[in-house]
Amino acid sequence: MKFTVLGSGSTGNSVLIASEKTTVLVDAGLSARETVKRMNSIGMGPEDLDAVLITHEHSDHAGGLRVLLRSLKCPVYISPVTEDAYYGTRRGENNGESEGLKRREMLRGRSVAIESDKEFRIGDIDFEPFAVPHDAADNFGFVARLNGARVATLMDFGHFTPLIKERLRGCDAIVVESNHSRDMLRLCSVYSWDLKQRIASMTGHLSNEDLADWLSFDFDGSARHMVLAHLSQRANDPALARITAETALMMRPSLFSSDCAITISPPGRPTEWISLQ
Repeated sequence: MKFTVLGSGSTGNSVLIASEKTTVLVDAGLSARETVKRMNSIGMGPEDLDAVLITHEHSDHAGGLRVLLRSLKCPVYISPVTEDAYYGTRRGENNGESEGLKRREMLRGRSVAIESDKEFRIGDIDFEPFAVPHDAADNFGFVARLNGARVATLMDFGHFTPLIKERLRGCDAIVVESNHSRDMLRLCSVYSWDLKQRIASMTGHLSNEDLADWLSFDFDGSARHMVLAHLSQRANDPALARITAETALMMRPSLFSSDCAITISPPGRPTEWISLQ
């Protein structure tokens, strides 16, 4: 099994997970054109996809789905709660009512209902979803499993819950949010006070500092690869996110040391493929 983060950030998020038999696009937050462009840059195309998996309805995770489906023949795995929220755009905002109808028509007969707390399989890859705290209708992270290899993906969550900590144990690779620096968010002149409060809330986005706390005290050290994703372009810095995470790993007691490699997911291009043997 291998994976790449096609893009991550407020402008759009997508992850590609593949085995020798199955390729799944996780979320479609990038534009359709950009998704295809980035897939082509890593040697794949829309015809290679066996499924699209949608974790929640927010535009930076599902905004490109409708147009992308014109180029795809594969099904979309989505929970009924998320599907309803995906259709429920605001009337009068960005052509909201007609956009909801277009989405419903494009997805008609192509969705496969899943539940955010029950395992499901796509091709030969097993998916183990789990709830994460975020202000979406039915948001979930998941662990993808194949032949003993485990890859976890979780973005858009406000804090680590006991369930999240438990599900991340024993993973070989983790894609995890490191959205903002608390100080940079507080001082950001572009964001309104309400937006800052939302981002920093328990159902908002995870900070560099929160991730560092988990790395220091709850991470079991099993993952060999960790991709930091969904970095804010206004309230974070890639170098700061990296050094905060790497310092947390270095500060772990020697008995619990980890050789986990940290990768930053940039918003403008895919990461290199990360393969798990």
